[in-house]
Amino acid sequence: MLGGDVVAVWEVALSDGVYRIEFAHGTTTGKRIVYVNGKEVVKKDWMFKLVGKETFMVGGSNIKATINIEAVSGFSYEYSLDIDGKSLQKFVDDRAKTTKTWVFQVDGTDYRVVLEKDTVDVWCNGQKMETRGEFVDDGTETHFTVGDHDCCIKAVSSGKKKSGIVHSLLLDGEKIPVSTL
Repeated sequence: MLGGDVVAVWEVALSDGVYRIEFAHGTTTGKRIVYVNGKEVVKKDWMFKLVGKETFMVGGSNIKATINIEAVSGFSYEYSLDIDGKSLQKFVDDRAKTTKTWVFQVDGTDYRVVLEKDTVDVWCNGQKMETRGEFVDDGTETHFTVGDHDCCIKAVSSGKKKSGIVHSLLLDGEKIPVSTL
């Protein structure tokens, strides 16, 4: 599958899934290969410049990703990943503010539900879901189905300015814990 020169691996969680990015760098030949979920997306052989950048797209919404290659000393290199023009850490921190993710299993199937707070789009296992929103006494409810199960994302005020709105996922009326993925 992957070459023996894999020097860096990152996991990037997007609304439509978690992507594994692997980078192979031949430090004597300059060869560069980028894999996303095991699929080769960039391949360059015999690069005379051993440092630089490799840019490619990731995810169904084609978000720009860039691997930065920097020399640190002698023939040692440092690799970093930028997503959507931000360092991976900044991207992750920003997404934590704009999305909420739940991971659970029901009827023997694993599910990953993502709420994009700014658009109120709901994704389940990489698919944008058909939803129905409604205003209720204590906030809003966004309804959709997962398999044969009714789901509802409740948005209610925390009553605290710093916390803002609290989102909860209910599966057949039972609260699902928030995931850190």
